[in-house]
Amino acid sequence: MSMEEEDKGPLVSSRTNPPARSLPSRALQLLLLFLIMCITFSAVSLYMIRHFGVIQSPVAATKPSLQPCYMEPNSLDHWIRPPSDLLHKMSDEELFWRATMVPQIKNYPFKRVPKIAFMFLTKGSMPLAPLWERFLRGHEQQYSIYVHTSPSFHPHFRPSSVFYNRHIPSQVAEWGRMSICDAERRLLANALLDISNERFVLLSESCIPLFNFSFIYNYIARSRYSFVGAFDDPGPYGRGRYNPNMSPEVNLTDWRKGSQWFEINRRLAVSIVKDTFYYPKFKRFCIPACYVDEHYFPTMLTIRAGAALANRSTTWVDWSRGGSHPATFGRADVKEEFLKRIIHSRNCTYNGRLISTCFLFARKFAPSTMEPLLALAPRVLGY
Repeated sequence: MSMEEEDKGPLVSSRTNPPARSLPSRALQLLLLFLIMCITFSAVSLYMIRHFGVIQSPVAATKPSLQPCYMEPNSLDHWIRPPSDLLHKMSDEELFWRATMVPQIKNYPFKRVPKIAFMFLTKGSMPLAPLWERFLRGHEQQYSIYVHTSPSFHPHFRPSSVFYNRHIPSQVAEWGRMSICDAERRLLANALLDISNERFVLLSESCIPLFNFSFIYNYIARSRYSFVGAFDDPGPYGRGRYNPNMSPEVNLTDWRKGSQWFEINRRLAVSIVKDTFYYPKFKRFCIPACYVDEHYFPTMLTIRAGAALANRSTTWVDWSRGGSHPATFGRADVKEEFLKRIIHSRNCTYNGRLISTCFLFARKFAPSTMEPLLALAPRVLGY
């Protein structure tokens, strides 16, 4: 064996190994110390919670910067504020249910300015809108506007117009069918959502106001009665349209006829919207040649609240030309004498006394009458 080989043996056998096992022992000691601290902290925390309640850390007490989208109503203002958007997603059933919620305490716990809801039942556009805008100017706190059109019609009013964003969710309304009364109930229900609306006037796109706003507002607001025509017509176009199948809910002696164009107070508006008792009978048995818009509301309101009706309409129409529709007036018809003749056309009772001012609105005026009406309105109509 060479010297080199002899030297290798002792070198290998005499080499000392490093203290490799000391590191796991040190780590084990640290882990054990950490576990003891955790157990101690948990025990102290449980003791504090049991005896002193939950202790919130500063981080937990910090309020989030983002607020939830839905805020639970916690003030009266939420309930009395009218809807900001008339194009809601409610069905008729949901709308009518919501609209007939009635406060049971007569006095309001806030300053309430009673408003008139002008409800326009139209086929499409509002050709006489400039006349109505002039009539309403300066009285923004005393009225509301609601428009029911054909669902296919898309209105285009400038943002400054009183008709801008005042269209309600609409459905097809056929003349002489129950769908026309559905449209009127839909208008009433949407208007009832504004707690400040106290009187409700049904109008068409061909209607015009015959006096200035202040006169009409006071005339309606001071009336003890609602202006609904409801008379017993013994002829073929009255009782002759009665169907005996409507009994016992509606008897022949209850049967009434009246103008479609009404003005009613809030209590009667709720009565119309909430009706589910008479509605099925009229829908099923009052079909042409029974025209439901002439009989449903006059008959139902006579049965439920006959003493509250003035038994006349405040909207003038001309049936003198005959036919199933009243006369339509064009540009050549609009003269000062013509308008004055409408205004002073008859006498009637108002709150129990005889007066000569019976009509507040008139129809049917064609779009071509706009220019002469605007010219005559300041001198003849007062606006």
